Amino acid sequence: MPRKLIRKFMPDERKLKSNRYLSWLGSHIHDPNLWHLTRKSVSRAFFVGLFCAFIPLPSQMLIAAVAALFVRSNLPISVGLVWLTNPITIPPMFYFAYWIGTLILGVDPVAIDFELTMEWIKAELEHIWLPLLVGSLVCGIVSGTLGYLLMQRFWVWHVNKSWRNRKSRKFILRKLIRDKESQDSDEATPGKQSDKTAQSKKPE
Repeated sequence: MPRKLIRKFMPDERKLKSNRYLSWLGSHIHDPNLWHLTRKSVSRAFFVGLFCAFIPLPSQMLIAAVAALFVRSNLPISVGLVWLTNPITIPPMFYFAYWIGTLILGVDPVAIDFELTMEWIKAELEHIWLPLLVGSLVCGIVSGTLGYLLMQRFWVWHVNKSWRNRKSRKFILRKLIRDKESQDSDEATPGKQSDKTAQSKKPE
């Protein structure tokens, strides 16, 4: 299972449970089903996290946490993936989403500096909200679906690879055991031992 690999990149469980933005979830945040690593829960978490990463609002983490509760996805991965949007990635990500929206709606794009702050939303969103919303939904659905499918494929591939490696190790181990047993059997047989001794003493 790829659980060990995934755990290396997961947000720390204790930090998430003590996060003030998630405290309003109350006892729900301690639901063990939200922390399990299974193929379904991780794949769903990739869809939730990548979809929410394209929501043009500052409350992405809260939305991802609520979505994780409803679809029973892994909470740390669902929340952690929304951190793909940061001060460096926000401008290109949301301008791309806005550009996709203008293509779908057939309107001309304008130059905009994107920021996920309430001040920016109040000043700019009313002018570009429709193409940004449409483009963000499209980008979120596409990226979330790709993340879901790729994680499904990766999980199956990793399980099959681990199974083949185990079979290979078992085969090698069985072969070593058979060779050792055969060697011990030859050494324990007096006739064979005498033949080997006689052959070693035979003059050239």
